Parts: sequence; structure tokens; C-alpha cells
Amino acid sequence: MQKSEPYQPSGVQPAQVIPIVRGLLATPTGDPDVPWEPVVLKSIASKEALAFAGDQANAKGSHYPKPLTKGPKPPLFVTVPEQAVEPDAMRKQMQETIARFAAQHGGKPDIVCLRDLGILYIDHGQDGADLPLRNKVALVTGAAGAIGYGVCRGLLEKGCHVAATDLAGEKLDRFVADLSPMAPDRIIPVALDVTSKESVAAGFEAVIRTWGGIDLVVVNAGIAMVSALKEIDLEAFRKLEKVNVEGALLTLSATAHHFIGQGTGGDVVIISTKNVPSPGAGFGAYSATKAACHQLGRIASIELAPHGVRVNMVAPDAVFSEGKFKSGLWEEVGPDRMRARGLDEEGLQEYYRSRNLLKARVTGRHVANAVLFFATRQTPTTGATIPVDGGLPDATPR
Repeated sequence: MQKSEPYQPSGVQPAQVIPIVRGLLATPTGDPDVPWEPVVLKSIASKEALAFAGDQANAKGSHYPKPLTKGPKPPLFVTVPEQAVEPDAMRKQMQETIARFAAQHGGKPDIVCLRDLGILYIDHGQDGADLPLRNKVALVTGAAGAIGYGVCRGLLEKGCHVAATDLAGEKLDRFVADLSPMAPDRIIPVALDVTSKESVAAGFEAVIRTWGGIDLVVVNAGIAMVSALKEIDLEAFRKLEKVNVEGALLTLSATAHHFIGQGTGGDVVIISTKNVPSPGAGFGAYSATKAACHQLGRIASIELAPHGVRVNMVAPDAVFSEGKFKSGLWEEVGPDRMRARGLDEEGLQEYYRSRNLLKARVTGRHVANAVLFFATRQTPTTGATIPVDGGLPDATPR
């Protein structure tokens, strides 16, 4: 992933330009662990905005498209090439343009007008907020479940803007509606199918158009099944492989392209599982495909480190529910586990609690805390795994 795939000329699209601008408007911090203070960069593409952005003479006027108002610095007007150019060349051109503006006006612009594309403006809504993830943007795949709920809620509490992605439908809508009261302007639902390259690209673009870019990707989408290897249905296995492996690969690929173009590093956290180091009988398809997903994360940590991107894994065990949302995995495999052990749902949860050393019931909040450890960059770490399982000796990496 160190090198981008050859750029395919197809005309410059907003989703190609906006992250570059966002990255260049970020403020260097001098902190090697968190080297950039990002901005939330909103877009206006109305007819009025397009007309305004098309004429630099508008900088001297007093009427700006809503919700913009005239500030001490004029807008920066940029003409984006009509033909597609290499991302590095575009970034260099933008960097030089913004540097000249900053030298002339005593700082970077708050408003950037892109001819034929619209207006970008910095949202200062979190100015002064003392939150570790303020102005950062996270995309969480497979969000509408127990782990996703804990992770999204934890990110919102730390000031993050969150794009909760999942398959389109009432479940995703309910999920975001449940979390919206705590931060109505910092969470959006994004319909995204991780098995479709086009859907992943569209999902990323939706987030970019809303907030300018992405700083954290949580790879959480996954499905499970129960079957002994001697009886496993090949098509069912392929379904798991498509979601758990190809879905992770497509997400990582899109993330790599985005982070490299944005130029301010980033973080990826993959929700792995204790089944990677310690698989169970009847769980071969899930264990094997999640192991492949985990390995992709380790490879990504090597390939993306030169770009300031950290990739880490969190390996939970038996998260049944969080808030109003149950684990999709346990809805799938729970009945089989209950029948095998002669237990009801509460008894099954107690079984998994009692088998770990700490006798702890693992929750989505616990998984979120591990994600936040990486997202807030508490240590200079990449390619690592945090177990969130209450202590399972068989699952200790070896």
C-alpha cells in the first residue's frame, strides 16, 4: 500500500480534492504522536455557491452564500484542473497556493472556493473544546450492533465526528437515531456494503462531502456461522470470506488511498477476535476468515507506517449486547451454542463470563476503550493487538 495504484484520468472529482485541501489546512502540533490538529471542512455545492466560487471578484463583495459570512481573511479561490492529474501534483499545487495565501493574509484560509466544484469552509464549532478527538472524523463499518454501538458512543464522548456505516435499512436508522441525542451534529448514518468496491467508494465520498475527510477507520463489519469442517457448505463459507476478508481488504484499500492523499497520517483499528489465536470447533469458517482479516491488518501496519498511519487490532470475546443493540454474530451462533450446552441466553452469557480469569462480562464499552487507546495514540504502537476477553490463557498470542 506504500504506492498508490496508477491514477486513472476521469476528470477531477470533489472527493479527490477535498481531503487534500483538508490535510493542507490542518495545523502542525509539534507532537510526534499526534502531529496534526485537523479541521472539519464542510462543503457547499448549491447553484449560488458554484456561481460564487467561479468568480474571484466575489472576494471583494459582502454577500456570501449561506451559512458563510465575511471574515477578516478573504476566501481563497482555486481553479481545479479540468483534466485529472496525479494526486501528488495536485497536492503540491494546492500547497503552494495555500502557502502564498497564508504569507499574504497572515494565516491559512477559512474559506476555499473551488471553481466548478463549490465552496469549502472550516467549521469552528469545536473551537475551545478540550476533547482528545475533537475535529477528528471516524468511519465505523458494520456499526449497527453491540460492538459498533459501544465504539461509536465512545468516539462521540471523546469529541469525534462519527460516520456509522452498515447495510441500508431500518436497523442503521434506529442505531443512529439512538445515538444522535448525545451529539446530533457529529454522527451520520452511511449506507455501505463492504463487499462492493463501488459502495465503499460511495461511503467514503459521503463522509468526505460532509466533514472533509477521515482520520480513523474502524474495520468492524463481519459475519459468522457454525459448522464442522466436514459438513461445511462451500457457498456459505464463501459468503463469510466475502464479508470478513474481501470486505476488510476493500476497506483497507480505500483507507490507504484516502490517508495518503490527505497527507496527515491516520489510524485504523480492526475488530479482530480471540478466535484468531484460539479457534473453537465448529467455528472454522469464522476463525479462518477473521484470521485472514487480522493478517491483512498486520500487513497494512507495515505498508502504511511510512505515511504516518497506525494500524492495530482489538480482539474481544463474547460481546452479546450493548445498549439496545445485540451482537449480530451472537444472534447467528448463539442458538447453536445454547443447544450444545443446554443453556438459555442468560446462561450462555454466564458461561462465557465464568470461563475467563477475571470472571468479567465483556461489553461493547470495553471494546470501545481499547479502540480509544489506539485512536488517542497513548503509546507509539502499530501492528499490535489488545485482547479484550477477561483473560483467556488459550488466546494469549504464542
